[in-house]
Amino acid sequence: MEERTLSIPSVSRMVSVDVIDSTQNLARELALNGAEDGTLVLAYEQTGGRGQFERSWDAKRGGVYFTLILRPQKDVAYTSSLSIKTAEAVQTVLKKLFGFKTKIKYPNDVLVWEEKTKSLKKICGILLESSSLEEKTQWVLLGVGINVNNKIGPSLSQTATTVKKLLGREIDPEWVLEETLEEFWTKYAQWKLSNQK
Repeated sequence: MEERTLSIPSVSRMVSVDVIDSTQNLARELALNGAEDGTLVLAYEQTGGRGQFERSWDAKRGGVYFTLILRPQKDVAYTSSLSIKTAEAVQTVLKKLFGFKTKIKYPNDVLVWEEKTKSLKKICGILLESSSLEEKTQWVLLGVGINVNNKIGPSLSQTATTVKKLLGREIDPEWVLEETLEEFWTKYAQWKLSNQK
């Protein structure tokens, strides 16, 4: 486990690992031990990545995989809407950087239009977990996986795609990570002030 510095406002601490079963697992452990708001857990590869309903998430090297530990101090009723705000941030970045046409599949996927197959395919998955006490959220684990240069397994090739596949060239994953985090913090600030559930 390596501590790294990332030049992005609001990331208070960054924990980087090469390979891990799931960034959510490490983030939960850190949150339970008092990790501060804005802690970022980043992995280059996940061997046990998962999505909603414990579905497995293919997370080979080359993608962007992270979990943010957040302590928003908002009522529990607002927590689920953070997933959509995160999807909107990813959607904005994919359009801004690459001009992709995207669609949010409620509540936690971002789909992208693949011209070659004339279909929408998954390019990002979001997983939200939280702990609460007396109707107040104590912490939120916001897991995000974005397919950038990683290979998609045969079983998922009909439903998922990557930035590399769509553009025909490799992209720096750290660029995608930094842009996504910057956009996310803007959406997160709006979410914290909002009364929308």
